Amino acid sequence: MSAAARCEFPALGTGAVVVVDDPDALEQAVAAVKSEIDEIDRACSRFRADSDLERINRGRGRTVAVSEVLLDAVQVAIDAARWTDGDVDPTIGRALRLLGYDRDFADVEPGTTVMRFGEVAGWQVIELDRSRGTVRVPAGVQLDLGATAKALAADRAAIAASRVSGAAALVSLGGDISCAGPTPNAGWPVLVTEWHGAQPDRVRSDGEVIVLHGGGLATSSTTIRRWRRGSADVHHVIDPTTGGPADGCWRTVSVVAASCVQANIATTATIVRGAAGEAWLRSLGVPARLVRQDGAVVHLGSWPVEVAA
Repeated sequence: MSAAARCEFPALGTGAVVVVDDPDALEQAVAAVKSEIDEIDRACSRFRADSDLERINRGRGRTVAVSEVLLDAVQVAIDAARWTDGDVDPTIGRALRLLGYDRDFADVEPGTTVMRFGEVAGWQVIELDRSRGTVRVPAGVQLDLGATAKALAADRAAIAASRVSGAAALVSLGGDISCAGPTPNAGWPVLVTEWHGAQPDRVRSDGEVIVLHGGGLATSSTTIRRWRRGSADVHHVIDPTTGGPADGCWRTVSVVAASCVQANIATTATIVRGAAGEAWLRSLGVPARLVRQDGAVVHLGSWPVEVAA
């Protein structure tokens, strides 16, 4: 890994990291990653009025023509909902807005009003027509692709970076990581942590360094993207059965899977499922690291042993 080169830059309200095993390939790889991120942002952002997603959310029940990228992203979100029996559901947009998460997180301000939960209609109400390139949701339903779109961006970006540069590539978007191309012999050393740079003074003391040999890694946590609503602390991981923040035994879950999308779906669903999420993850056979509310750590499957940083 001594020849690896990296570039960091802000993206999607978090930080992006691009690493390639050939320094001469870095410029091409970064350009490809930025292009993929821009496409996902223009299609899937809940915080820009011109995005395809927001045109659907403002559609008042009308059928909306959207880009191929948004069609792909909505299909991924529907597949996630099916796989998790609705525990990861893209129709939570209104619930998030009622809790105050209605703008880029850096601009979210504590609310003085009583916390309100919004009803989640359920993914079955989404009408996706690939042949016509359209999406429709009933009036009052708002989509949010936060549980899958960033991970999808990481997967797409890593593949694009490797394809255009010819190098092995790793892309991290706020801790959602995807690898593409021939893995370096030593693998990719990765820090798994709850904080992802949000609290730099805590990063090294609250994580493990592991080695990835391909696929994706995702971490979902209720310890970041938190804010006050009335007298309560709230966070962005929504339980679709209540329309409010998930209130379970796990504060952070990390999973290694065949793709970043698969990993992120699994982490989010586990937090929503609470204690039942551990058995579900065991049934999947994926390597996982779970952190309880008291800080106790549980390793599942073949979670990689810690290695030197």
